[in-house]
Amino acid sequence: MLSIEKYQEEFVTFLKDYSFVKEPKGLYQPIEYILNLGGKRLRPVLTLMTANIFSSDYKNALNAALSIEVFHNFSLVHDDIMDDAPLRRGEETVHEKWDTNTGILSGDAMLIMAYQLFETYDPEVFLALAKLFSKTALEVCEGQQYDIDFETRNDVTIAEYLKMIEYKTAVLVGAAMKMGAIVAHASEEDQTGIYDFGRYLGIAFQLQDDYLDAFGDPKTFGKQVGGDIIENKKTYLYLKALEFSAASEKEELQKLFASTVEDSTTKIERAKTIFQTSGSAEATKKAILEYTNKAFEVLDALNILEDKKALLKAFGNNLMNRTV
Repeated sequence: MLSIEKYQEEFVTFLKDYSFVKEPKGLYQPIEYILNLGGKRLRPVLTLMTANIFSSDYKNALNAALSIEVFHNFSLVHDDIMDDAPLRRGEETVHEKWDTNTGILSGDAMLIMAYQLFETYDPEVFLALAKLFSKTALEVCEGQQYDIDFETRNDVTIAEYLKMIEYKTAVLVGAAMKMGAIVAHASEEDQTGIYDFGRYLGIAFQLQDDYLDAFGDPKTFGKQVGGDIIENKKTYLYLKALEFSAASEKEELQKLFASTVEDSTTKIERAKTIFQTSGSAEATKKAILEYTNKAFEVLDALNILEDKKALLKAFGNNLMNRTV
């Protein structure tokens, strides 16, 4: 087994050696641009690590890892268009650097390229990867639509929110791990188990992101703290605050999240205060721990060595203790 940093290095080297630019350059240059903007490379690292965990050479999973990274960045290109976002990882988004039509078309090409990367595998592995990928891609789209629908709804439930983040974020983490298991020819039972491990961890990861958006350190978080509050996003923090608050605070919170203000500082601080006094902040931290522990429970049933279980547990703990 390698360290997380070594898997990242190996993947980035493979990414840089893979040629994305060809004619017409107007289609392919934006693809190379978005893929080289950096990021944590969490999903491809999980694919490589999982292949190793199930006793396969991680290099056999490099094409699958690249596929998951290409798909993830395709979704970011289209998300940025829908959100009219000017920046991605501190740089211009594709549709800002080029234009909206280029963003749409280059994104479409990335989705097709993600499938093409499976063509290097034998027919049985190709079929398993393609079936998982198709299911996951549709779920990600469903999650995005739920997220859009929630923007105009005032009756979103906790269960609906959890389903949205499961589809929009967690299933791709689960799929990244299952792809590594598929390439390694792990048993169906272990493929399902490692998928559930990743899915639960993905839910915990997104809840942690919600929490850090409000309470993270601006120096380490990497983006504006309070961004979800400014955008009136109905996160787990917000929904739990509504559930726990007295009528007056509930009404105040609803008014805050229906407003658009020039000076957002007061809005952010007041919302954070309600999150804390209502018990919502603590409930969110508890939910993060619960989903992390669900992921760890799945590990017990996996047919892998104890030292590899310990590695996955350490990875999960590091993810949940992050500040970025």
